[in-house]
Amino acid sequence: MNRHHTVAVIGATGKAGKYLVKQLLQDEYIVKVLIRKSDIYPLAHPSLLVVEGDIQNIAAIEKLLIGCDVVISTLGQAKDEPLISSLAATNIAGVMIQYGVRRYIFVCGLNIDVPGDNKSAANIAKSDWMRNNFPDVVADKQKAYDIVAGSDIDWTMVRLPFIIQTDERGKLVISLEDCPGENINTSDLAEFLVGQIGDMQYVRKSPFVASV
Repeated sequence: MNRHHTVAVIGATGKAGKYLVKQLLQDEYIVKVLIRKSDIYPLAHPSLLVVEGDIQNIAAIEKLLIGCDVVISTLGQAKDEPLISSLAATNIAGVMIQYGVRRYIFVCGLNIDVPGDNKSAANIAKSDWMRNNFPDVVADKQKAYDIVAGSDIDWTMVRLPFIIQTDERGKLVISLEDCPGENINTSDLAEFLVGQIGDMQYVRKSPFVASV
């Protein structure tokens, strides 16, 4: 039973977030989700609490994090919307510190660089392509990492290849130096993210994960 843990989820309506919420509820966590339009959120469950609001709004984040032990974010950058990653990192980390919430798990692409990386030529090329074609988005996500890494919370940044929405399970491969595969199944990712709630192996680290 995991009912002594309440998990706040940001990005619950995205392709990774949907599977994450499903896995958390299956594993009997209490889950709070931040939804911009709660009246159209399709999921209902006795252990699911829906908070209406936007990640840009501090009051909404405060309402979300009250009573929570863990925050997991699968928030992505929506097309044609203002940059959100660094602002979200600032707001989330600030409210976590305010409320004494220690554990923060979040996802990003494989193009974000951290000390200790040893990326293959192919993955360096992919990162360069992203920087050349989406420079503002990549810079904002890199800034988000810098904000969280400079905080005092127990964070884990999970770096991902291409996400495939599927209930099928693969073999999960993890590396701290380079992305070990081309894809990650949403079911595998959800299981890994939930597993990080009580696993301290990757605290203040940035593992790459892939399904093979």
